[in-house]
Amino acid sequence: MRRLDTPLAGLLGVRFPIVQAPMANVQPPELAALVSATGALGSIAGAVLPPDDLRTAIRRVRDATDAPFAVNLFAPPYTRPGQLEVVLEERPPALSFTFGIVAPLPLRELGILTLGTATTVAEAAVLAEAGVDVVVAQGAEAGGHRGTFLGSFEDALVPLAELVPAVVAAVSVPVVAAGGIADGAGIAAALELGAQGVSLGTAFLFTPECHAPPEWLEALRTRETVVTPAYSGRHARAARTPFLERLIAGPPPLPYPEQRRGVEALPDAERFFLGGPAGRRARELPAAELVRTLVVETEAA
Repeated sequence: MRRLDTPLAGLLGVRFPIVQAPMANVQPPELAALVSATGALGSIAGAVLPPDDLRTAIRRVRDATDAPFAVNLFAPPYTRPGQLEVVLEERPPALSFTFGIVAPLPLRELGILTLGTATTVAEAAVLAEAGVDVVVAQGAEAGGHRGTFLGSFEDALVPLAELVPAVVAAVSVPVVAAGGIADGAGIAAALELGAQGVSLGTAFLFTPECHAPPEWLEALRTRETVVTPAYSGRHARAARTPFLERLIAGPPPLPYPEQRRGVEALPDAERFFLGGPAGRRARELPAAELVRTLVVETEAA
C-alpha cells in the first residue's frame, strides 16, 4: 500500500486516505460506519439534519465502529442552529464543511480535525490561513453542490487536474482531491498530482448501502451532467433530466435556499439527481468491497 501510505492517512488515523463524500438526503449513517470500519474515512451527511438527528447519527456510527469518521456540515451562515453545538459536544474525530469557513480553533481544542472545501486556489489559501487541517480541492467534475464561497461560480469551475497541483503549491496542509474519481486509476492520478488523499461521492452513491433509487443511478449512467443553480439557488452538478431542463429554461433562480423550497413543492421535484460524470464508470458494489477494490486498483495503477 505504498501509494496510499501518505501523511494524511496518519493524520486522519485511517489505513487508506480515501474519503467517502457526504450525500445528503440519500445516505444513512451506517454507510459512513461501514466505510470507516473498512479502513477509509466515512462521512455523516449532517448538513440537512436537525440537531437531535445529527446527534443520533453520530452515536449510531460510534456504536457501529471505533474507527475514525467525519461529520459534514455547511459553513455559516448556512449552518442549521444547534448543529455546531452538537459537534462540539459529541466530538467526532473530524468535521468537514463546505460553502465557507467554520472556525477551526474551537474544534482543534477538542481534538476535532477540520477539512474545508475549496474550488479555487484563493479559497484554499483562505482556508489554510484560517487554520484548517486539510483542504479538499473540489474540481469542476465533482457531483453535488459546489463549495464556492469566493468570487463567481463560473470562475470556480476549475478541472481537477489543474486545481490540485495549484492548491498543493499554494498551501502547506494536506490536500484531498475531489471530482470525477471512480476507480484506482483516478486515485493514483490524483496522488501523482500531489494530493495526499481523495474524496469520492458518486462512486459510493452506487453502493447498495446508500439506498439511492434505481432511477437516480440510471440517470447518472445514461445522461450528461450539468452545473446549474436552477434547482436550489446554488450551483450544483446533477443529471440533465427533462425536469432539470425545464428549471434551467425557466425564470432566474431565487437565492439559496428559497429557490430549493419552491422547487421542492413541484410534483416531480424528486427527478433531481445530484452526481457527477463518475456515474458512467461507477460499480454497483457493496461499500466495503468498493473500498478494497479501490485500494487494489490504486496500487496496481
